[in-house]
Amino acid sequence: MKRLQTILSNISIVSIHGDRNVDVMDICIDSRLVSKQSLFVALKGAQTDGHQFIAQVIEKGATAIVCESLPESLQEGIAYIQVANCNAVLGILAANFFDHPSRQFTLVGVTGTNGKTTCATLLFQLFTKLGYHCGLVSTVQNKIGDTISSATHTTPDAVTLQKLFATMRDANCSHVFMEVSSHAIHQQRIAGTHFAGACFTNITHDHLDYHKTFDEYIYVKKALFDSLDISAFALTNVDDKRGLLMLQNTIAQRKTYSLKTMADYKAKIIENNLNGLVMMIESNEVFFNMIGEFNAYNLLCVFGVAVELGEEKFEVLQVLSTLFGAEGRFDYFFSDKENIMGIVDYAHTPDALLNVLATIGKLRKGNETLFTVIGCGGNRDKGKRPLMATVACEHSDRVIFTADNPRNEEPMSIIRDMELGVPANHKRKYVCIADRREAIKTACSIAEDGDIILVAGKGHEKYQEVRDVKYPFDDKVVLKEMFQLFEK
Repeated sequence: MKRLQTILSNISIVSIHGDRNVDVMDICIDSRLVSKQSLFVALKGAQTDGHQFIAQVIEKGATAIVCESLPESLQEGIAYIQVANCNAVLGILAANFFDHPSRQFTLVGVTGTNGKTTCATLLFQLFTKLGYHCGLVSTVQNKIGDTISSATHTTPDAVTLQKLFATMRDANCSHVFMEVSSHAIHQQRIAGTHFAGACFTNITHDHLDYHKTFDEYIYVKKALFDSLDISAFALTNVDDKRGLLMLQNTIAQRKTYSLKTMADYKAKIIENNLNGLVMMIESNEVFFNMIGEFNAYNLLCVFGVAVELGEEKFEVLQVLSTLFGAEGRFDYFFSDKENIMGIVDYAHTPDALLNVLATIGKLRKGNETLFTVIGCGGNRDKGKRPLMATVACEHSDRVIFTADNPRNEEPMSIIRDMELGVPANHKRKYVCIADRREAIKTACSIAEDGDIILVAGKGHEKYQEVRDVKYPFDDKVVLKEMFQLFEK
């Protein structure tokens, strides 16, 4: 329970009608979850407007309403707080309600187009092995120590996030690592959150269905670093041409990492093969279980964060060398008899797909066939569909275009958009099979001893979303099933 007056601390208010000293038992943005003595925040969303449900939530027992437009008639005994923008104040309201949990542990945010999940997961694994009790907020899952809960968004809504932080605080977490998506920054879901540091991985073409322009996408990412305070650190990848832009206006301690130029944290790849990576970091030659240049950047980023948080360099490298990263990120295995290599990866942007295919290219012996099974999500950035197809066709021997999460679009319509990106000299290289299971089955039926099959786009996801229904589907499980089917 919290007094409304306390919850309203540091909020810019247009007007207040009613008693600000009422007690509040809960804070809600979903009218269906409102109960007695709830504070309801009327958000204006893309699909619904919370203002339409004000009368309904009052009937359910809400005693305080935060809104942008006051109802025509105000009920006695209800506190109405009018603000200019409900989204802008929600995170602060939630942080106030839960007693600012992010100030009570060390919180590090990871942002960028690719690598967020791997870096956040590695940080969680690393600090857990170093003896800390940790929390993780990621695309794949949320974790408090060994306790796992599923994640529905990369970054939860502001109320869910602060409630999760409060649970982590109450569980005595000392460190929390979280992915910070561009949507979350733009929608101010992280308002009221205190970061001890943030790191930037890279930025490429993604989410332009939402952000409209690449420049907007870049500056939304940058806003995370602009919001850091002077006691925090800001770590960026200077090999990305927008890396230094992230540090331009921050008052945090500026730090850099690189594989190619001078930086605070510098590394060099010595070996990169199917067995893993050998890198030179801080004059130490270290073996890592992970594969590919993109993972070299992820590992170096994690190393930099750990050192910024005061950990001993050699011990960090020792533990990092034992870790394996996140599920569905270059997740590879072999068929039992024919030695066909299967790879499942979340790559769903042109740059991420290029990174995976380039890594595979460096591992190839030269005589095997590389099959890529790839689709694009429905109701999302259409501009990247032909780009994904171009990358797949230029860097694979055989390509199968298929459904990803078609959502409310027809799978073949999405595939037709992809076909526009197929280079003229690669027209005979691809086929279209809308059914994802059949597409994977087809690749496995054609593949021969020593070949490679990449199934890209969904990674860790355990479902396929069609017409607002999520059906069970796991690329890794299906691929292993097909390996067994054709080896009998």
